[in-house]
Amino acid sequence: MLIPHTLLDPDVFQRMLEDFVTRDGTDNGYDDTLSQRVERLRRLIERGEVLIVFHPDTGDTSLSHRRDVPAELLWDAAED
Repeated sequence: MLIPHTLLDPDVFQRMLEDFVTRDGTDNGYDDTLSQRVERLRRLIERGEVLIVFHPDTGDTSLSHRRDVPAELLWDAAED
């Protein structure tokens, strides 16, 4: 299930972005600040290049590049 970022409370959205960019394995090798990394991710989500995916079977939320999201999820989101 895709979750439009516009449906999230701004504080929740901010915390989600911060959580994601500080996870192990997300270091891109650059000396960017936390705010720079969060802002870069925010822009990708706002442009629709990265999508918020909720997995109802596990209750987890992840971020996926649009090209990696199954087509049926994109179609379902377009119908809503």
